[in-house]
Amino acid sequence: MLLSSFSPLSKRNYKIRKVVIDAGHGGKDPGCHGKSAKEAEVALKVALEVGKLVSTIEDVKVIYTRDKNEFIELHDRAGLANKNNADLFISIHCNAGNPNAHGHETYTMGLHTSNGNLEVAKRENDVILKEDNYLEKYDGFDPNSPIAHILFSNFQNAFLENSLQFASKVESNLDNKAGNKSRGVKQAGFLVLWKTTMPAALIEIGYLTNTEEEKFLMNKDNQHNIAQGIFHAFKEYKEQIEKSN
Repeated sequence: MLLSSFSPLSKRNYKIRKVVIDAGHGGKDPGCHGKSAKEAEVALKVALEVGKLVSTIEDVKVIYTRDKNEFIELHDRAGLANKNNADLFISIHCNAGNPNAHGHETYTMGLHTSNGNLEVAKRENDVILKEDNYLEKYDGFDPNSPIAHILFSNFQNAFLENSLQFASKVESNLDNKAGNKSRGVKQAGFLVLWKTTMPAALIEIGYLTNTEEEKFLMNKDNQHNIAQGIFHAFKEYKEQIEKSN
């Protein structure tokens, strides 16, 4: 999908200056869990590590949707990115599913091509049930309705191409830096990506429901390596976008 003519990414001398890093879940919403690890806690540790690394780039400002264990509504996460005119939105999560499933995968907003993609989106979107007036905030979207997810996943925006570019770099760099299996770049209807007005991706760094991968994700060195992979993906994406201008 081509960028629209009014997209800021199409302007000459465009620079990536602001990045919003979103640690999924938090507070009253712990996310998925393994035998002992909780998604909200692991995601936050990795997100803060990614932010620390990105902050070493002199001309880039890092903004966190949360930097502690607190509940932030999905629309507020996108709203923070939009309010700050961010150039990239990175949402970090852990996955859940079959106990044998393992590996990382990166999503952009778009049409899901498998029931597996749909199930991941449904699980991540269910958090809005913890919010007040969610039907009003999300234009009547009902996370309990499979049809709603199917219709919603058709939504695409002007930044899809760039979102896919970044997602692809995340998958290749996580493969190199972290060493766990890449499950590829995918698309589905994620509410947290829906209202962002910039390239955006949601990264599932691994499965807490896989006993061995849960241990892997809880290890501090592995968390650093995962963060390194996301950081290098960001550097490559930044260089590519700015060079193309």
